Amino acid sequence: MACSWSHRSVSRASQKLSKRNFHIFLCSSPVNLSSIKIPHEYCSAIELVELHVPSLPGLPPQYHTTRGLPPHLMPKLKMAFDMAGPNLSDIISDRQPNMLIFDYLLPWAPEVARSHGIPAVNFASVAAGASSFVFHSIKRPADEYPFKAIRLQDHWMAKYRNQMEQASENGMSDTERVMRCIDQSSGLIFLKTFRELEGKYIDYLSDLLEKKVVPVGPLVQDPVQEDGDHITEWLDKKERSSTIFVSFGTEYFLTEKEREEIAYGLELSSVNFIWAVKFPVEEDITLKEALPRGFLERVRDRGLVIEGWAPQARILAHQSVGGFVSHCGWSSVMESMKFGVPIIAMPMHLDQPLDARIVEDVGVGLEVMRNESGELERKEIAKVIKAVVVEEGGERVRNKVKEVSIGIRNKGDEEIDEVEDAIVKLCGVATGSV
Repeated sequence: MACSWSHRSVSRASQKLSKRNFHIFLCSSPVNLSSIKIPHEYCSAIELVELHVPSLPGLPPQYHTTRGLPPHLMPKLKMAFDMAGPNLSDIISDRQPNMLIFDYLLPWAPEVARSHGIPAVNFASVAAGASSFVFHSIKRPADEYPFKAIRLQDHWMAKYRNQMEQASENGMSDTERVMRCIDQSSGLIFLKTFRELEGKYIDYLSDLLEKKVVPVGPLVQDPVQEDGDHITEWLDKKERSSTIFVSFGTEYFLTEKEREEIAYGLELSSVNFIWAVKFPVEEDITLKEALPRGFLERVRDRGLVIEGWAPQARILAHQSVGGFVSHCGWSSVMESMKFGVPIIAMPMHLDQPLDARIVEDVGVGLEVMRNESGELERKEIAKVIKAVVVEEGGERVRNKVKEVSIGIRNKGDEEIDEVEDAIVKLCGVATGSV
């Protein structure tokens, strides 16, 4: 059973485990479950189970998800999920699973599992490098972090400290949430990563937490091609590796200043691009109003700007795409690695600045560095785009990410084999329900 906001990752992991005779109860809020499509061949092994999350003032059921959630409602969302424990207990009583796999921000979930006498394992769709940096600062604050590649600019460090201390409406900070989840995880941590990318960070994290960290792989679904897709048709007309995809995830909304600098940076780069621009639900604005005057007209021959959601995996898998301007959310990094697309890293918040340093350390991308005030600058954006996609100096990055992509394909489901072994040892059964 899985209670997780990282529902795409959990869905993919569920499909892989169901092939190994596990029965999966995938449990989350109705709005999260509505976006999960279980292929017909898995329907008998994977059940979607609705978790009743109380509706709080200002947080109706359609906001019981991080996807598109206005940022100021995040503390209230955590509070609402914290009130769902009794319903999860009823679900466990009814379904009788052998174990619980739970999200890293739900510290009450393992307590519910323990009350029913079943083990609970924490699943996190975050990088081992970012996690080890955070836990090092908590557990060994007097020691220097051992990997010099992960060093944050001063403005990022200030934001990082503020995020770590920020509490939700029930007074619990994210640091406290994560620590409680880790402490209660039954000897294991499942992490969405793979050893070839983060081996040294996985080992150090395991040492810090005194628990076995089991990588589950990138968990990227192969894209489904659709007939008459105007985005694919547009890409088909571009040369191989000539185009970049620009997206900052489903949970971050660019400020007016950020939109302006990115727009001018794309224009200065002279590189073809697809840019997915998203606005909060409550913001009533058009693309033409949101972008610099005349921008859409000036770039119309080489730029496609999309409002709202874009089929990211399908775009990254296209042969015309040669770079990904990304916020470095970890799921986006995993997709970029799977499809062999180098990253132009432009982190915005949360763990993304740490992920960007990992991307550079591994050699699969370059980061757009900000000025001393922490602001993006158009000339720097254009410079890094050209360095990664066009210039000869970027060949090392382009070759490295292709090497990583080939490695992922060649490995197949080796990580899921390790996950299966870990579950069997923990539960003492060869098959079961989770």
